[in-house]
Amino acid sequence: MRDSKNQIRLRIHYRIRRRVKGTPERPRLAVFRSVKHIYAQVIDDSKGHTMVAASSNEKSPAAAKGGVKKNASGGNVAGAKSVGKLIAERAKDKGISSVVFDRGGYLYHGRVKALADAAREAGLEF
Repeated sequence: MRDSKNQIRLRIHYRIRRRVKGTPERPRLAVFRSVKHIYAQVIDDSKGHTMVAASSNEKSPAAAKGGVKKNASGGNVAGAKSVGKLIAERAKDKGISSVVFDRGGYLYHGRVKALADAAREAGLEF
């Protein structure tokens, strides 16, 4: 019986997670992608603590405070770019300038790449 795409992605993700660890000095920027939305978290793995989070699923009042644009869905590259910019701004507000990127088993292409590039442009180093 064949494995589903998600089972294959999870196997790749576990393989990546053996090497990629987030520390207090350099936390892990984890990405989760669904069909409609994209989510990003900055995680300190030594404590198991999420330091900063952003998603395309946030309510519209967040858009007024620098959140995801109302017309940018998380299911497209524009939405991923706005989430990448937002996670970088929130991380810089918390004093985080350098992270380790965890693509979550997804290919570094499309929305995942757009999120990473936007986070880099907004000032995160990885």
